[in-house]
Amino acid sequence: IGRGAEGTITGSIQGIGTNLLFVFQGGSEEVRNPKPLTMGDAEAMTDPFQAPSVVGVAPILQDSVKVTAGGESTTTQISGVTPDYGPVRNANVSEGEFINQEHLLGQASVALLGTEVAEDLFARTAGLVGETVRIEGRPFRVIGVMESKGGSGFSNEDDVILVPLTTAQTRLIRRSSHDNVDMIMVQAFSADTVPNASQEISHILQTRHRTAIGADDFTIFTQQDFLETAQTITSVLTIFLGGIAAISLLVGGIGIMNIM
Repeated sequence: IGRGAEGTITGSIQGIGTNLLFVFQGGSEEVRNPKPLTMGDAEAMTDPFQAPSVVGVAPILQDSVKVTAGGESTTTQISGVTPDYGPVRNANVSEGEFINQEHLLGQASVALLGTEVAEDLFARTAGLVGETVRIEGRPFRVIGVMESKGGSGFSNEDDVILVPLTTAQTRLIRRSSHDNVDMIMVQAFSADTVPNASQEISHILQTRHRTAIGADDFTIFTQQDFLETAQTITSVLTIFLGGIAAISLLVGGIGIMNIM
């Protein structure tokens, strides 16, 4: 079971992309009151002079929301994104259009549905452009359906709704400041330039957040980091399950000895 879980998890992680980095708020436990990630931080990462190894940046707001359509409802993850999310994350639509700059500037009430959400609400994944869904009671017009990426549980990218970042900031996801974001996804030129991109991002945030040496208030994850973490967890799970099996055999053996 443990090896099977490792295969499933690592397969999902490898599908993320070898040239992506994920930046989160918070560093080591010693860092108190870490500064939040902001749109300004994301903008700084697009500067070719400060980050020459970076080709794309996508700030993201995320939360869990209730979505309804007709008599159906589901709870799913909502992501407030910019138009850059599409190329950075290699996220494509199977029908309709992706979120564009006009949607962003107008704080438009439009949404893209993941295939699982579409199935839950409409029992189909086609012919949904123009339909209306309610996110936390607010009406949103469906402008497209995302191509299926597969996955399950925490890594199910089909169980999601995408809306313009500005719409999420002002109507759906409350943070201490409209400028704050939960994560910044960064695309490096290639897998080989990921280490350079990570160093460039670190320098930008250390300067902007004015952190002391060795006291970063942010964390950068790469695909390799996710893989190593997943393999550690599943290795522990495999050992744990093996221990249970050994105990079961021991208990069974004692039972047989008692019978004899």
